[in-house]
Amino acid sequence: MKFSEYKYERPNIKKYEEEAKRLLDLIATGKTAKEEIAAINEFHKLDEEVSTMLTLASIRNSINTKDEFYEQEQEFFDENMPHLQAISNEFTNKLLASKNRVELEKEFGKLIFDQAEVSKKIFKPEIIEDLQLENKLSTEYSKLTSSAHIEFDGGVYNLSQMAPFTQSKDRDTRKRANLAVSKFFNDNLESYDRIYDQMVKVRTEIAKKLGYDNYVQLGYDRFGRTDYTKKEVALYRKQIFEDVVPFVEELTKRKAKRLGIKNPQSYDLSLSFLSGNPTPKGDREWQVLKATKMYNEMSKETSEFFNFMLENELLELDSKPGKQGGGYCTYIPSYRAPFIFANFNGTSHDVDVLTHEAGHAFQVYQSRDLIPEYRWPTMEAAEIHSMSMEFLAWPWIHEFFQEDTEKYKFDHLASSVSFLPYGALVDHFQHEVYENPGMSPEERRQTWRKLEKAYLPFKKYDEDSFLENGGFWFRQGHIFSSPFYYIDYTLAQVCAFQYWTKSRNDYKSAWESYLNLCKQGGSKSFLGLVNYVNLRNPFEKGSIKEIMEPIKKYLDSVDDKKL
Repeated sequence: MKFSEYKYERPNIKKYEEEAKRLLDLIATGKTAKEEIAAINEFHKLDEEVSTMLTLASIRNSINTKDEFYEQEQEFFDENMPHLQAISNEFTNKLLASKNRVELEKEFGKLIFDQAEVSKKIFKPEIIEDLQLENKLSTEYSKLTSSAHIEFDGGVYNLSQMAPFTQSKDRDTRKRANLAVSKFFNDNLESYDRIYDQMVKVRTEIAKKLGYDNYVQLGYDRFGRTDYTKKEVALYRKQIFEDVVPFVEELTKRKAKRLGIKNPQSYDLSLSFLSGNPTPKGDREWQVLKATKMYNEMSKETSEFFNFMLENELLELDSKPGKQGGGYCTYIPSYRAPFIFANFNGTSHDVDVLTHEAGHAFQVYQSRDLIPEYRWPTMEAAEIHSMSMEFLAWPWIHEFFQEDTEKYKFDHLASSVSFLPYGALVDHFQHEVYENPGMSPEERRQTWRKLEKAYLPFKKYDEDSFLENGGFWFRQGHIFSSPFYYIDYTLAQVCAFQYWTKSRNDYKSAWESYLNLCKQGGSKSFLGLVNYVNLRNPFEKGSIKEIMEPIKKYLDSVDDKKL
């Protein structure tokens, strides 16, 4: 069945609650383990029916944010999500109260109980109205950012469509394009400030009602993190600051030299080569054909997966007016189908989508037979699959980039390294914000700029006063919608770097390890998965330095001035 044929029907929340409560009455109420297992499986099935409708509404709303029907459905779910969460919380409490825990752990694994202990802390009925407000603010941010109509050189573009101009070989075009993007955010400064200020306040209020000192630990608990705390993350950021920031400074100087720019500004950093950034040598249809060839040759598992995605039209790739920005992968339970959403714009990012988001989709396709709680890993582990797939695609990358292949490989690796300080900056900023929730909007922007100068000391903003005054983070949607998520990308990136090294030494064994990782889904915690496939723990002192060594060696061996 094709995605367009997937049937959407607004769920009857009252009926769902009644049926859910009937099943929950069969758990932790003196029933046998066998009866409880049957009730849990039936509850999962019921929950997935609602989850399917929620996901379909969300996808179709993001494809066309102007579609009034799905806009109303999104509002319906924003309003009702806290009620669904209340049921989920009751299910968690029942699991933990069961006298048959030993038998249930044998059936479902121990991690579901570890995560239940965490999720039990993050909900009480008295926060429902606060959660509704939080959801509404997140949707408001998405709509505001999607509404961008930027007039530039005779055309009107959204934020995704501005990317080719911000990467133009012509320096004046890059500069004007970046100023045009900044103008949109600056014109909406008060709205962004208000939305974020309300978000910080409501999240802090939620945390207090749940008994937390502030939102920080609640943010960690919401992601189901059971392996580490803000203490380990702070020490990890310190490793990035000490072992990666100086190398990224060096890479930035190399870039300035090959661009022939003596005083590089922020708008120069998106261009990597005077001859232009590497670009795919065909349109969306051509790239999908190349991706099909790649996945058919990579393994029988990737071949089956990608052909399933194509046959069922589960790739939504074109950029168009009214479409939400960015990219994501999600999963539609009742149809056992991953879904990939993106905005192609003719840059190398298009190929990154066909590898990165396909990595997410491939992982969930491999683990779709696991219970819903284990289908996806926690966020930091989930990104290992996507980022590693980007590197495992290297043997086929010439299919997309042809004469730009070596350029792409250098830029892909150098950009991935250069991302780590930015990811650490986003995380550090959020710790400062939520540990000091009384900051004014102006103080937040000052805090961002101060940290930006530490983690990205090479960023200069020329005459862009909006960015010089600390406004860059407005465009980072995760800060608004998913606080404390962004560090996960960096944790996954240093794990993916290890797959890059493994695949260059022995591709076959690297692939087998990766496939094994995908099949585990989220049945183990982040560090549980890392240990399972013998990757280095990023929190261990000295690990980042060690992981970076082969990457430095490769990048230093390339004469990038010839690219």
